[in-house]
Amino acid sequence: MILQALVDHYEDLLKKGAISKPGWGKTNVSFGLNLNADGEVIGLLSLKTPRQSGKKTVNAPRSLEVPQPVKRSVDVKSNFLCDNSTYIFGADEKGKEDRTLQCFNACKELHTKLLKDAGTEAALAIVRYFEKWKPENACENPKLTEDWKELMAGANILFYYEGKSVMEDLRIRECWQNHYSSSGEGNVGVCMVTGKKAPIAVLHPTIKGVRGAQAMGTSLVSFNAPSFCSYGKEQGSNAPVSKYAAFAYGTALNELLNDREHTKAIGDMTVVCWAEGGDTAYQDAGIAAMFGTDENEGLTDQDLSRILAKMQEGESVQIKDEWLDPDKRFYVLGVAPNAARLSVRFFMENSFGDMMRHINEHHKRLEIVRPKNDKFPILPLWKLLSETVNNKSNDKSPSPQMAADTLKAVLTGGTYPASLLNGVMLRIRAEREVTRGRAAIIKAYYLRNEHKDCPKEVLEKMELNEECRDVQYTLGRLFSVLEHIQQEANPGINATIKDKYFSAASATPARIFPKLIDLAQKHLRKLKEPLKVYFNKQIGELTEIVGTEFPTRLNLPQQGSFQLGYYYQTQKRYQKKEEK
Repeated sequence: MILQALVDHYEDLLKKGAISKPGWGKTNVSFGLNLNADGEVIGLLSLKTPRQSGKKTVNAPRSLEVPQPVKRSVDVKSNFLCDNSTYIFGADEKGKEDRTLQCFNACKELHTKLLKDAGTEAALAIVRYFEKWKPENACENPKLTEDWKELMAGANILFYYEGKSVMEDLRIRECWQNHYSSSGEGNVGVCMVTGKKAPIAVLHPTIKGVRGAQAMGTSLVSFNAPSFCSYGKEQGSNAPVSKYAAFAYGTALNELLNDREHTKAIGDMTVVCWAEGGDTAYQDAGIAAMFGTDENEGLTDQDLSRILAKMQEGESVQIKDEWLDPDKRFYVLGVAPNAARLSVRFFMENSFGDMMRHINEHHKRLEIVRPKNDKFPILPLWKLLSETVNNKSNDKSPSPQMAADTLKAVLTGGTYPASLLNGVMLRIRAEREVTRGRAAIIKAYYLRNEHKDCPKEVLEKMELNEECRDVQYTLGRLFSVLEHIQQEANPGINATIKDKYFSAASATPARIFPKLIDLAQKHLRKLKEPLKVYFNKQIGELTEIVGTEFPTRLNLPQQGSFQLGYYYQTQKRYQKKEEK
């Protein structure tokens, strides 16, 4: 299913002319090796381009279309026209001189074979280069010394002739295309992706750009041990995929991963999305809906709200001069690094409208009173998941499985994972802080995962519900009032009852609240009469709802009600201060 969707995406992009044809692929190239007609090196051209990395601008290799790179592990296999210093110069600093020379000779043999009869000046220059170049003298070449360290680090090098890329030479391109097309020999079988008889791929393409995976790339499909094979079949024959389908899905996935605007990381997972037909406007809207907006790159929060509202009604909406059709098929893929290959965390396929409706419902469940200093009108997923992470931890990444399960729940409208609630509760107990994000998660969790001990009257409003008679919710409100009394009696106090008693009060009220009320009476004596009357009235109204006895113990849903009551009452207090 995944491979078929990626092959379809490749063919959509191919129709638009937005992706490489079979036999060609994009790779990151750092330098151009500039040759003259005699095959002599006359310069090393930097092909790097400025790229934003966080807050810094760095020079990064340029992504260029080149002949399809080969897949290498320990074998000596040369790429055509573009490769690293081991193959192009016959030089590296790995200390394996014999192997390095083998790599250079393989590169020389391939280029001589394909270009000796090409007849163009650029082709002859490359042939003459390999005839004249002495690998043992590479490090002494004055044209290379300035960038020698980076060349030895594995930077890719593309041949240039008299300042122009040899990729512009149509005859050279034709030589490669003929070579690629004639190398289709192999076992013929029925492709499990296309359903057609075709040569079967022995090795599947290398996928690059997955966060945490090997820099040289890794496979989505591979069979690297006898235990993965069956019926005496080897490697790709265990899951017959034609060479065309393997090339197509690999090229499409690499294209998606290379598009940094539409690639997001969450936990250890890298997420990409695409729409049937290859229209990028769907990607813009999908990424914004899942991970939040970035006004500097396109969509604003207002744009996102408009898109979600229209999709909720099943209507088309215009964005960037394109109309988004709610019936368009939309795909979301999450992959993560594994020991030998990529691990698929999830793959979702649905209509664009359905996914946006599920995301909109998720945002509606999260709606809660927002503190004045909170800059997120709509809480993005990464912000929610960060609420489960210890702020003092060096690793700020949320649990990988929890992140994947939460995103799946958002996209499908399913129930939220228990690990999300447990992570939030753990942070509240440890830090004694109910933030907007944590309160929103508790509210959304019990709205979707209904429980009788956290009733609708606690959850249905996005701000304080003074009519609510739930005991646990009222206890949370009462705790906030008692904390407020302490702060008014001791202006500028650093630590309040929240720092010492919050966790215990939300779990075992009967043991803690009598102490807190006695303490509040002492604080009230320090206050002037109007405030004293005001707070006594509040305590009286809330304790009347609670009753004569405090609950002995609160379970997890009841603790959620308590924490929501505390959060709403505290935010109400801050709002009143702002109004004054």
